[in-house]
Formats: sequence, C-alpha cells, structure tokens
Amino acid sequence: MANILSLKRRIQTAQNVSKTTKAMQMIATSKLKRAQDAALSSREYVEKLTRITKNITSEIDEKNKSGYMKTNPNINTALVIVLSPDKGLCGGFVTNLTKELLSQDGILKNVKYLTVGKKLEGTIVRLDKQILASFPFGTTLPLFDAVYPIAKIIDDEFLGGKVSEVKILYNHFLTVFTQIPKVQTLLPINIEADRESKSKEFALFEPDVKSILPSILKHYLEMNIHQFLLESYASEQAARMIAMKNATENAQDIIEDLKLEYNKQRQEKITNEILDIGSGASFLMYD
Repeated sequence: MANILSLKRRIQTAQNVSKTTKAMQMIATSKLKRAQDAALSSREYVEKLTRITKNITSEIDEKNKSGYMKTNPNINTALVIVLSPDKGLCGGFVTNLTKELLSQDGILKNVKYLTVGKKLEGTIVRLDKQILASFPFGTTLPLFDAVYPIAKIIDDEFLGGKVSEVKILYNHFLTVFTQIPKVQTLLPINIEADRESKSKEFALFEPDVKSILPSILKHYLEMNIHQFLLESYASEQAARMIAMKNATENAQDIIEDLKLEYNKQRQEKITNEILDIGSGASFLMYD
C-alpha cells in the first residue's frame, strides 16, 4: 500500500514539473520570435554600417586617427564585457559561456570586467577579478538605452588610457538549435578597408571625412554593443526553449514509466485480494 501511495505522489510531482516546464517552454517560444527578428534585422544594419565605416577609415591617415582607433602600447590591461542571463534553466548555455570566460581569463593577464547579467558575476568574483560595474540583463528585449552606461564606462577606461583594449564575451545566435560563445574585440577599432570594393569610388562624405569620423565611430561602437545584447538575448531564449522542451519530454517519459509501475502494483494488489477472498470462501465451505 505504501508503495502505491508513493508512486501516486511521484506521478503527481512529475505531472506538476511537466506543466511548469511546458509553460516555460511556451514563454520562451513567444519571446524567441521577437528576439530572433530583432537580432537578424539589426545584424543587417550593423553590417551595412561596418561597410560605411570601412570606407571612412580607409580615407584617414595615421595622424588623424580617432581615439577609438589608437592603441595604448604602454598599458597591458584589458576590459572584458561579459553578457550572461539573469536566470538559468537554459541547458548548457551558461556552462559554455563559463568555459569561454575561463579560457580568456587564462590568456589575458590583467583584466577588468564589466558584467551584464548575474549568472557569470559569481564566477568572476571567485576568480578574484575586479568588476568595474554590474548591470542586470533583464527578461525582456534589450533596449538601446541599455547601451549608454556601458559605452560611458568604455570611454572612461579606454579613452582615459586605463586599458589597452576592450573585448566582449557574448553568445552568437546562428540558429534556434545553435548558439556559439564568442569573444569580439570592440576597441581599438581596426577595420581593414576592402581594397577590392569599388563602392568607395562613388562615396561622397559631407562635410568631410575627418569631421564625420568621431560620430560615425561612436555610433558604430554603440550599435555593435546593442547587436551583441540582441544576439545574447535571442540565444538565451532559444536555449531555454530547447531545454524546457527536453525537460517536458523527459517528465512525460517518467510519468509513463511510473504509471506502468503503478498499474502493475495495483493489479497485483487486486489479484492478492481476490486470492484472499477465494481462500476464505473455500475455508468456510469445507469447515
């Protein structure tokens, strides 16, 4: 009897888990469509912005380079911006990010960190590294306003001569089933001009290239940061949707197994009761 009651409780628990994971799967699915559309449409804009920036930087000589393009050879400290989710339950998403973080920490000797999202903040603290600032990633589509405080810290550190380079760790969204952790160098901006492209011959800049350069590079930096936020958000929702789908299917398999075991024990109990009744009736008949 105790085993049957225990199985009923386990079946009920598994059913509750299945309902929860199914609900989380549906929420992630509803968020994924909007996130995917935003990331892919913004990616096209950033690619075109990069081509324009190539044309402009190819017209600039060494002495007219912007501060974003200059290296700081006397400084050996790097600033790494880490994008991670605030919540878990997204499969190996956080684990893959952590592996890439540890790999980069082994390569870079002197590192300062800026974290967006809580999941990797604890790992950086355990590494005993300096965290300049920490921002929540949020559970909704990242707005462009989230870029400004990050860009301000980057300006203070890089243009202020405190770090020699700025890198960002994020998840690149390839497909719903594939997200790859990547490390991208944000600063110094070093965009090689496409010498084979003929679009530069027909480019007209007003007022002039030297005047446009600071604002276009600032916009280029901000748009890239926003793009990385969108890519990370889309990757998080895709990973959570797949993880919750797998969890729901596993819970359903467990429920089926438990129901089979429950029915076996229930049938065995009924059979034993029938045998006991039959044995008692036979005893009374021949008594």
